[in-house]
Amino acid sequence: MSFELILQSISKYIQLTPVESAHFTSLLYTRHLRRKDFLLEDGDICKNSAFTIKGCLKGYTVDQNGDAHVLNFAPPGWWIADMYSLLSQKPGTLNIEANEETEVLLLSKTNQEQLYHDIPKFERFFRIITENSLVAYQQRLMDNLSLPAEERFNNFCKRYPSLVNSMSKKDIASYIGVTPEFFSRMQARMVRKA
Repeated sequence: MSFELILQSISKYIQLTPVESAHFTSLLYTRHLRRKDFLLEDGDICKNSAFTIKGCLKGYTVDQNGDAHVLNFAPPGWWIADMYSLLSQKPGTLNIEANEETEVLLLSKTNQEQLYHDIPKFERFFRIITENSLVAYQQRLMDNLSLPAEERFNNFCKRYPSLVNSMSKKDIASYIGVTPEFFSRMQARMVRKA
C-alpha cells in the first residue's frame, strides 16, 4: 500500500519524521468500495475519518420527499466524515457513497485520539483541516443563500476542478441546489454565451 498521497497532504501542514510517518500509517486501514457502495449510511455512528486515495466519494442527505442533497465530494487527496456523528458518537444523518470504484484510507476516532497523544503535532493538522472545512461550509452556505446558480456552478468548478467532467449532472445539480433540468438549461445558456 502506498501512503504517498496522504503523507504529501499532511506535509503541507506539519512535518513528520520517518518514525512518525511509519507510526501514523500503521494506524490506517484500507477499504475498497465499488460504485454505489456506502462507506456510511444515515443512522450509522461515524467511527472513521476517510481519506480518498482513488475514485470519489460523495456526502449527501435525503429529505422527507426522498430527494438527495449533495453536501460535498471527496476526490483523491480529500478527507470526508460525518463530523457531527464522529465527534458526538451519536447516529448521523450523512450518507457517504462511492461515485465510482474508490479506495480510501480510514483512521478510526480511537486511533486519531491515540495519534494526538503519541504525536501531538497531529492535533494541529486536524485542527487546520477542520477549520478549513468549516470555512468552506460557511462560504458554501453564504453562496447558496446569495449567489445565482451560474456563480454557484463556477464555484463548484473552482473547488472541484477534477470532477467537472466526471460527476453526473444530477450530482452537480444537487450540490449547487438546482434541479437536473434547470442545470441542463443553465449549461446550455452558458455554452451559448461563451
